Amino acid sequence: MKKIYKLGLFFSFIAITSMVFSSCATIFKGSTDDVSFSSDPTGAKVYVNGTLLGTTPVQLELKSKNSYTIEFRKEGYETRTVLLNNSVGGGWIVLDVIFGLVPIIVDAATGNWYGLDQDHVNGVLEEQQK
Repeated sequence: MKKIYKLGLFFSFIAITSMVFSSCATIFKGSTDDVSFSSDPTGAKVYVNGTLLGTTPVQLELKSKNSYTIEFRKEGYETRTVLLNNSVGGGWIVLDVIFGLVPIIVDAATGNWYGLDQDHVNGVLEEQQK
């Protein structure tokens, strides 16, 4: 009887621990990254995937699971295009594997184990040729 009680206590501990620590990236990192944008010269308009989101310098909160095409536009200057990619954080995968199947499923489904490759993007604009 005492063995069954200990075994039940052990499995309860494992179940509670896996729920508390499930999906490490979701709990500790979240689904967005802050990215700051600057340009030389300053005052360029920042387009993210074709949508105007601000003028440099600006800081934006972007979803980590997506990759982005960033355009810096300013009158009298050539448009500068930069790709902002994402990648899977290996540390999140290791932690998820340690804590079991539930964290892997949650972080994979939400995409929270992705992170953007840069936290600062600078666009250097060249003057248009006349």
